[in-house]
Amino acid sequence: MKLDSSAVEYTPADAGAIAKRAEDQGYDGFWLAETKHDPFLALSGAAAATERIELGTAIAVAFARNPMTVATTANDLRLLSGGRFNLGLGSQVEAHITKRFSMPWSKPAARMREFVLAIRAIWHAWETGERLAFRGEFYRHTLMTPFFDPGPNPHGTAPIYLAGVGELMTEVAGEVADGFLCHNFTTERYLREVTLPALGRGRAKAGKTLEGFEISGPVFTATSDEEVAGVKRQIAFYGSTPAYRPVLDLHGWGALHEELHRMSRRQQWARMSELITDEVLSEFCVLGTPETVTAALLDRYGDVVTRVSPSSGAVQRPEK
Repeated sequence: MKLDSSAVEYTPADAGAIAKRAEDQGYDGFWLAETKHDPFLALSGAAAATERIELGTAIAVAFARNPMTVATTANDLRLLSGGRFNLGLGSQVEAHITKRFSMPWSKPAARMREFVLAIRAIWHAWETGERLAFRGEFYRHTLMTPFFDPGPNPHGTAPIYLAGVGELMTEVAGEVADGFLCHNFTTERYLREVTLPALGRGRAKAGKTLEGFEISGPVFTATSDEEVAGVKRQIAFYGSTPAYRPVLDLHGWGALHEELHRMSRRQQWARMSELITDEVLSEFCVLGTPETVTAALLDRYGDVVTRVSPSSGAVQRPEK
C-alpha cells in the first residue's frame, strides 16, 4: 500500500514547500484539492521542488473545464514533473457547476465518461499524429493543426483517476479510468458493498478486471481531540449534501442526512457537528494514536485500497 500526503489548505506559493516536506518524510504521493486555488498551477511549483514523489490532483473539477484544456495542462505537468503527474478528476455537484462556474450540467456520469474518452482521443492524436476526430454527445474535438500539437510526451500520458460516490460514476471510473479516488465520506462497509462491485462492473465493460487498477482511499484519521472535532465538522458538512446521502442510507442513517440538510439551509454550520455520534464517527474515521492508527488503517483498508491518504499528519508509513 502506498502512503500519500494531501493538502486542502495551501497557496500556489507554499505548495512546493509542502510537497518537498512530504517527499522528505517518505510519502509516495502528494495530491492537491481544488478549493480556493487552482491545483494545476500549484503542482507546477511542487514539480520543481521535488524529485521522486508522485503528484496529482484530488480532485480537479472536470466540468469547470473542457477536455482540451485539461489534456493540455495534464500533458504539461507530466513534462514538468518528469512523468510523476497523475490526473485526478471529479464532477463536483450541480449547484457548484451551474452557480459557481456557470457551466452546463447534465447526465454527470455519461458526461464524465465522454470527458475522459475525449482526453484520451486528444492524447492519442498527439502521440500518433493521427487526425483528431472525436465526436460525442457533449464534446466535439475535430481540429488539431501542427502549430497546436505538442507531439508525443517522452514520459507517456498521465494516469487518469476519477472520483465518485454514486454507483453510476463509480462504474464509469472502472470502465474508462486507471484508478479511483474514494471520497472521504466513505465507510468501509460502503466501500466493500457498493464501491468495489460498481468498479468491477465498469472493469467488466472494458473487458478488464481490478488487477492493476489503483484505488486511492482518502481516509479520515484522528489522533487527538482537536482532530476528532475537525473530522466531526467535515462529516456533518458532507452528510448534509444530498449527493452523499446513499452512504448514510446504507447504514440506516437517512434521518441524520435530513436533519443536517435542514440545518445547512439555515446556515447552522457550527451546531451540525453535534449530531455526529461516536457510532457515526467510528464508521467514517480511523481513531488512535500516532503509534496505533497505522495498524488500524491497514486492518480496515489494507485488502481494499492500493494507496491511502490519511487526513492526520501524525500517521506513520504503513509497511508496504
